Amino acid sequence: MLRFRPFLPARQWISAHGHAATDNHLHNASLWNVLTRPASPEARNQRNVLIDGIGVGLTAGVGSFLSVFLVRLGASSFLIGLLTAMPALTGMLLAMPVGQFLASRPRIVPWFARSRFFVLLCYVLTGLVPFVFQSHRPEAIIVIWALATLPQTIVSVAFTVVMGAVAGPGGRLTLMSRRWSILGLANTLTVLAVGQVLRLFEFPFNYQMVFIGSAVGALISFAFSSSIKLPPIEAAPTHQPLIRTLREHGSTLRANQRFVRFTASQFVFRWGMALALPLFPIYWVRNVHASDPAISAITSVQTAVTMIGYFLWARTSQHRGERVALLIAALGVSFYPLLTALTHRVELLVMWAGLAGLFSAGVDLVFFDIVLSSCPADQQPAYIGMYQTTVFIATFLAPLAGTVLADAVGIVPALIVGTALRLVGFGLMAALGVGKAEAENQSHPAGRPTAL
Repeated sequence: MLRFRPFLPARQWISAHGHAATDNHLHNASLWNVLTRPASPEARNQRNVLIDGIGVGLTAGVGSFLSVFLVRLGASSFLIGLLTAMPALTGMLLAMPVGQFLASRPRIVPWFARSRFFVLLCYVLTGLVPFVFQSHRPEAIIVIWALATLPQTIVSVAFTVVMGAVAGPGGRLTLMSRRWSILGLANTLTVLAVGQVLRLFEFPFNYQMVFIGSAVGALISFAFSSSIKLPPIEAAPTHQPLIRTLREHGSTLRANQRFVRFTASQFVFRWGMALALPLFPIYWVRNVHASDPAISAITSVQTAVTMIGYFLWARTSQHRGERVALLIAALGVSFYPLLTALTHRVELLVMWAGLAGLFSAGVDLVFFDIVLSSCPADQQPAYIGMYQTTVFIATFLAPLAGTVLADAVGIVPALIVGTALRLVGFGLMAALGVGKAEAENQSHPAGRPTAL
């Protein structure tokens, strides 16, 4: 068994502390009761997680306009791509060392809460930039978000530990579906409000107001995330050298073909997803000349439909099977860049964004389930560490490639390439049988994580 532990699986948590973080009664409690009448420390932890999601959603709603703000400040396509790619580069390089560091900390919640607060505070700093700099404003904002990449990496690793411990082995999906829904609702309402506020003042003061105002969400998030109470984690022993750990990761990768097929096909698919990501706001502003309220409508509709889509795809997966849900969702979201490239009317862009939100919710949900179901509970750190590495590689390189391609051949051909890559990934998932229930999973149910 690998000694490297980027996070503590739920089964190890229970083994170490002799109890689950939640019980079945709490899992079945209504959302209203969890929010208003938490009757135990476990229920209060869940309440804190959910309200923390509200704070994150408020700030993330403002953050939806960060790329648009940069474009309006005159940022180059390269800088827009860099904004998307920097967190992935840092995560690709530092996620494993950060995981080793956190594994040696008896209390992870303070690291999680403070790092999250610093990341959210960067939106406030972004709003202050035009007050301080008269030129090179886009570059100054990029520097701020470059500094944020280290705490972003800490959050990405610590989040799994904290959420898993709060939810317990039987409540992870319930807790996270509630958190995602609440976060999505807060995000949608914020995006709608921001779109109206931006109309009231001149540029750039209008953007500065909403970015500085995002401090409200940052403070809510910090107050409740730092209030999560978890037992201390036994510090991990000294870790073996990182090079040896990587070699052992390669051995575990070859041992699980289901995981290999999924990881390879989602890697190609994710390239198509990430390549087009920085191109959408550029296309809206430069090609369609969409107004701020129009961009707000595009973003809010996509977020709202995504929030609803989680419930619809969960039901589809239960009734029709995981593979059917995955293939329909992956095929549907593949055409979003192409439809955008062929559209010059804001009304249609809003419609395409809604469809993209619906299908992307299915992809997110099924990817989440497949990666967990293909990881043996006693080797989750190794498997999810490898999976996250492929995610970081794609989300670092693909946005940069997309913006370079857009500058070289035009944004419309670049969007079409994004669709082509998504379709290739979809074809691989179909051909390799990703999402099929395997006999070994049925005959050895203990190999699946307890939460599933």
